Amino acid sequence: MNDLLRRRLARANVLYLDLVDALTAEQLGSHLASTPSDTLGHQLWCVLGARESYPKAARAGEWQGFTSPVTAAETTDAAALRAAFEQTASDVDDWVAGLDAGDEASFSYVLALLEHETQHHGQLIRFLYGNGIARPQSWQQQYALDEDF
Repeated sequence: MNDLLRRRLARANVLYLDLVDALTAEQLGSHLASTPSDTLGHQLWCVLGARESYPKAARAGEWQGFTSPVTAAETTDAAALRAAFEQTASDVDDWVAGLDAGDEASFSYVLALLEHETQHHGQLIRFLYGNGIARPQSWQQQYALDEDF
């Protein structure tokens, strides 16, 4: 189970890296027009924060609060976001690799993390379509997205 989860989380990370590599600072700071929304970069801040916060909660046996490895100012800095995605992916992989098969509580946090990442993928797809931002090829393939939009 650990290896399966590690592969799924690694795939999610590749998608995030591909996305960050394709975005400008302006796009990272953009909102959805005519709809209440956070910025695209702040959604990535949230993903990174979950990667930091869920393992911490699992290790402590209870929620320890939400923190993110990037600041609000860094949410428009693709290089800072990329570095944080690389580091948190490594940290999460190490955490999941070391989980005991009988530690159901920790596996619940891993599944919640994967659900959180996937939920943000959906939000980001809608965000990209809504702002006319091209989706990276890896996103097109992973989610069979329509290239005409």
